[in-house]
Amino acid sequence: MNPLCSELMSERIPPDAGIGQVLIEALPYIRKFEGKTFVIKYGGSAMKDERLKNSFAQNVTLLRKVGINVVLVHGGGDAITKTAHKLGLVSQFVHGKRITDQEMISVVQMTLAGKVNQDIVRLLSDHGGKAVGVSGFDADTILAVPGPNAEKLGLVGDVKHVDTAYIDLLCKAGLIPVIAPVGFDLDGNIYNINADDAASSIAIALKAEKLIYVSDVEGIQVGDKILKTLCKAEAADFIERGIISGGMIPKVLSAFKTLDGGAGKIHLIDGKFTHSLLLEIFTHEGVGTQFIAEQDNNQSEKK
Repeated sequence: MNPLCSELMSERIPPDAGIGQVLIEALPYIRKFEGKTFVIKYGGSAMKDERLKNSFAQNVTLLRKVGINVVLVHGGGDAITKTAHKLGLVSQFVHGKRITDQEMISVVQMTLAGKVNQDIVRLLSDHGGKAVGVSGFDADTILAVPGPNAEKLGLVGDVKHVDTAYIDLLCKAGLIPVIAPVGFDLDGNIYNINADDAASSIAIALKAEKLIYVSDVEGIQVGDKILKTLCKAEAADFIERGIISGGMIPKVLSAFKTLDGGAGKIHLIDGKFTHSLLLEIFTHEGVGTQFIAEQDNNQSEKK
């Protein structure tokens, strides 16, 4: 038996249900999403733990094999910090954003668009996926502008425009674009871009069916319950009441901004849970939180 199917059965489907139940539950979603585009933001523990890395690579490869266009945008902050330390540079942050001067942007470029990006490409290739490393510079994909605190943060940028031509070309060829979130401006400057923000902008530009954040949280938690679905009105109420707070607020606001920009649905899932990506997409209940614009009978259903 395929080890992936075996793990899925043990974690999600009762042992006596058999592999047939897994496939039957997945089949309508495979039909529904064939030919659609998913943007996946890859980060957190799923990028660090070897078991989770391999599980994630299997999941992404399977999505591509069943006809879904997968566009992967990755982080790599820990790797940047480690490389900077080896080079004698101190990493400093303001409100969670890295201060990026000319020396640090070279480290960002070398690490994100270099080793981290190519390690992910190699990982996907090892599991049968045909991946291509892409930086925001390639084919002028990510045009950036200085971020709002440029005087303090330096070369930390916001996305001004995403040219999707190269991404579309790779997807049409059956390849998986693996995008490093660095961008450029017309004056020749290079910018470090937050991976969540880059993924959001790319999903909007592609009019993606889904943007999926693979993180270290299970979803949006209210009390002891993980919400399966969250609409904009509910989110605003939860934020006002302090139920959604801290670092989760910008992630929630970004999700709804992405929806307003034209993406289909946003999902937040826990990358520490083996095969959470497939379970969220191909099972009725899912495992994380999906964000929708308005609560109605059609959208509130999972998927």
